[in-house]
Amino acid sequence: MKTFTKAAAQGDIYIMRIAELPAGLVRVAPENGRVVVAHSETGHNHVMDAERVEMYRLPDEIYECFLVVKEVTPLEHLRAWDTHESLLHEPGIYRVRRQREHVPEGWRRAAD
Repeated sequence: MKTFTKAAAQGDIYIMRIAELPAGLVRVAPENGRVVVAHSETGHNHVMDAERVEMYRLPDEIYECFLVVKEVTPLEHLRAWDTHESLLHEPGIYRVRRQREHVPEGWRRAAD
């Protein structure tokens, strides 16, 4: 399992530790006991335990979220093959962004 102190990536998401939450956030409800940090096109989502993590978004924002990690918790990729290694989060506040890539037509969301 990987660890980090300031920033890390897992597939198509980029995670940064931040000092405080921005204003205007809305709490995101967990799904089946998990916080879905990023939905995957193939259904193999990036998830964390909802008992240990709260997730927030700005209204109408779909490419960025914020996590409040209350206990040491791994971010897991729900795929049995060719999966990303779990990424351990220490307690704290994190900003998570979907990564982008440049193609001849312009910028697009990176796919995992």
